[in-house]
Amino acid sequence: MKMKKIFLMVLSFICLLSANTGCRPKKKGVTIGISFETLQTEYWVASMAAIKSECERNGINYIVAVSNGDANRQFEQVNNFISQGVDGIVITPKDAHTIVPIIKAANRASIPIGIYNRLPADHAGEHVAVVADNYEITKSTVRYMGELARASGRKHKAMILIGDLGDINAIYRRDGFNDGIKEFEDVVEVVSRIPTEWNQEKALAGVTNALQANPDISFIFTSSDFLFPSIISALKNADKYHPIGHENHVIFGGFDGDPMAYSLLKEQYLDADGVQDVFYECNSLVQAILSLIEGGKVGRKIVDPGFVIHQKNLNEKATDMWGANLQTP
Repeated sequence: MKMKKIFLMVLSFICLLSANTGCRPKKKGVTIGISFETLQTEYWVASMAAIKSECERNGINYIVAVSNGDANRQFEQVNNFISQGVDGIVITPKDAHTIVPIIKAANRASIPIGIYNRLPADHAGEHVAVVADNYEITKSTVRYMGELARASGRKHKAMILIGDLGDINAIYRRDGFNDGIKEFEDVVEVVSRIPTEWNQEKALAGVTNALQANPDISFIFTSSDFLFPSIISALKNADKYHPIGHENHVIFGGFDGDPMAYSLLKEQYLDADGVQDVFYECNSLVQAILSLIEGGKVGRKIVDPGFVIHQKNLNEKATDMWGANLQTP
């Protein structure tokens, strides 16, 4: 009986010291819920791998969910993270607006949330977001292509493949193209603007039709490297797919920095590519969430300045290109 009293006294003392945890054992480690809207392209696959790697490097546990383009499903998945008691959330949303109720749900649960690659709408609640400078990277890429056009000594007809304008990144890339090409209006005339909605079939049909209407197109920019296969297929069918140096080479540029872009640069079919620094973005976001979990303060937005990779700096910049790092020997 005396031993029982001593045991109860010790237990009460432990509970008193642990009052802030409800007298429960302290949770071991940190767990982050990772929610991606899609893993459709190599960019998203590489991003997911980089986030997981940074979590593992920091001893962070993680739970993964993919909503496959369904915003309602993603909301449910994040609510499941919250009910499981995650310490933080990293999410790639479908768009700027569907993320707003998700951010507010995380705020109500006092769980730090980080948005990867797409900025949420204004007044979305407390969050940290990492995003590439889509506008400036695109503008710089297009200006480099414009200089090539000017140096060629002849005029060029151009096309741009535009992404899904429900995606703020596609809007910034379109605007970067428009502003980048302005100073080259004396040598480049934009004759075709192809809406793709990030869809290969629409891209293929659009490029094919544009080349039929304007067979002398000699300047192409795509808002995503993801669409390269459709562009190349259409160029081959029109007998316009030639390497740099060939008299009928089409000045060709893209945005992302994926493995196919690296291959095309090495093979000298691609002139320039705007690169998102996947490793910087993923590492920065995980570190920001970890800081918030530990009670620190971070800015609301982390900007990846990215860079333009092209034939002249390929050897120097390839090690920083995420697509080059995914190449198999």
